[in-house]
Amino acid sequence: MHEIEPYYRWRDEYDSALDSCSPFFGREYDEFYFTQKIYNYYIHPQWDHFGSPTLYMKILFADYDRGFAIFEMMGEWNDCITNDIMFLKRDVADELMAHGINKFIIICENVLNFHSSDDCYYEEWYDDVKEYGGWVVLLNTLQHVEEEMYDARLDSYINFGGAFTELNWRALSPKGVFMKVEKMLQSAVKKLPG
Repeated sequence: MHEIEPYYRWRDEYDSALDSCSPFFGREYDEFYFTQKIYNYYIHPQWDHFGSPTLYMKILFADYDRGFAIFEMMGEWNDCITNDIMFLKRDVADELMAHGINKFIIICENVLNFHSSDDCYYEEWYDDVKEYGGWVVLLNTLQHVEEEMYDARLDSYINFGGAFTELNWRALSPKGVFMKVEKMLQSAVKKLPG
C-alpha cells in the first residue's frame, strides 16, 4: 500500500498545502519517512489524514471561481465504526464550502471497502450543496463498494455508479474532469421521466 500515492500530475496547478483556503494549508510532507498507517500497512506520506484512522485523502484540485474541488481517497471508508463521513463533511467539505466550493468530485478507485451507518451527513451535504446548485459525485468506485453504497441508499444524496464508474479522469485536466462530470450529470437529468 505504501506505493499507492495520490495523483501528482496536477501538482504544478494546485497544491493543497499552499492553498490558504484548504484545511491542509501549511502541511509539510516527508518523502522518506512513512509514518501513517491503515491497520498494519504503511501508506505513502503524501496522503492527508483528516480524522479517520482508515481513510486518507488528497485534495487534487480546487477552483474557487468555478466552485469545484477534486478529492482522491484511499483506504477503508467506514461510517459504521469511525464515522468517516462526519470527518469528511465537517473538517474538509464544510471548510471548502465556506470559500464557495459547492461541487465535489471524489475519486474512489482506491477505496477498498465501505461500511455504512445512517445517511444523515450525506443528506446534510446534499442539502448544503443543492442550495447553491452543487452536487457530490464519486468516480470509479469498486463494484463491491458501489453495491454497499446502493444498499445504504446513498444514491439519494450523491451520484455514483454507471458512467461515473468508468471515467478515465487521468487523461483530462482538472477543468476537463469537471466539465465531463457536469455534462454527465446534465445528461442524467435529461433522461429522467417527466
